[in-house]
Amino acid sequence: MSALQAWEDQGIAELYYFDESGFSQSSALPYAWSPVGKPLEMTAYSRSRRLNVLGFLNRQGKLVYQSTTESVTTETVIAAFDHFIAQKAPDTFVIVVLDNASIHRSESFQRKRLEWLGQRVHVVYLSTYSPELNLIEILWRQVKYAWLPLTAYESFATLRSEVERILSGYGTEYAISFA
Repeated sequence: MSALQAWEDQGIAELYYFDESGFSQSSALPYAWSPVGKPLEMTAYSRSRRLNVLGFLNRQGKLVYQSTTESVTTETVIAAFDHFIAQKAPDTFVIVVLDNASIHRSESFQRKRLEWLGQRVHVVYLSTYSPELNLIEILWRQVKYAWLPLTAYESFATLRSEVERILSGYGTEYAISFA
């Protein structure tokens, strides 16, 4: 990975990390702190709608994302890549690092991968079982366990709004240092 980061540092390529994450009211929040005598109570949802977010993150704080309440399929991922590619400068060479999920390895994804090479986008897979190398995993963890307020889980509309607020504020109001 350090060779890819060196290419990025030298201006040879832009390096992005891609992944999907899901948000729902039935989130695994094991506990929360509240003032003594003022316990926070939340309704426990066994089933909740799910907000899926697909994102591309670079080390300089640029985040390109889109969200859906539909299931994430190979077609959803391909659409996210096509959207991302449409936003980049045509002469910019981009490397996208992602995990080995089956939706990233499907036949249709591999066909698009060849097409994307012609648009100066190269896909690189992480070693199996190494999510710690995908920097966007750090973003998902921060959003879920540090930046989302407990009140975000009061309704699905609130959850969606808060996730959108945080992600649209990434790079200005919210940031992670990858130094």
